[in-house]
Amino acid sequence: MGVVLYGGAFDPPHLGHVAVADGARERFGVERLVVLVSERPAHRAVHASAEDRLALAAAAFPRDDVRLDPYPRTVELLRAEGFEDPVFVIGADQFRDFLAWSQPAEVLERTRIGVATRPGFPRDELDVVLGQLARPECVLFFEIQPNPAASSDIRARIAAGEPLGGLLPDAVARLVEERGLYRP
Repeated sequence: MGVVLYGGAFDPPHLGHVAVADGARERFGVERLVVLVSERPAHRAVHASAEDRLALAAAAFPRDDVRLDPYPRTVELLRAEGFEDPVFVIGADQFRDFLAWSQPAEVLERTRIGVATRPGFPRDELDVVLGQLARPECVLFFEIQPNPAASSDIRARIAAGEPLGGLLPDAVARLVEERGLYRP
């Protein structure tokens, strides 16, 4: 096994993200992941600065290699970096939209995709995507426990001053508070 990559906006990183990382470590037999915090995601707006999101990700993934990803699209990252035998980890909801990614066929030429699924997620939706890929053998599924956390919901709860119990790692919650992130 080469390197396991886990990318995202992490705006903020939550316990669902941590569950994906833990599941990937177990599935792929690695102790450390390379966590890539997207500096300028092409697919979504971000609410905290790249510097803040990098600090939050370092707090959420203390045992991993956390770094900023300057490339807006995964294919650009994979072209520019010389990762050896990479597996790029994503959640099932991201895989459902994989065909809309920039150059999905080239992504699969450059990496395998590790897809974190959870009980109750409609597997037939994933199979539809899998059936449209030229290299379906490059997609590796692994299951994680469901987690209700979603970054957009967490930002809304923070802005409303609502409790965040069980949604963020403690170190992330402390940094969000210290830096006054996601407040109106």
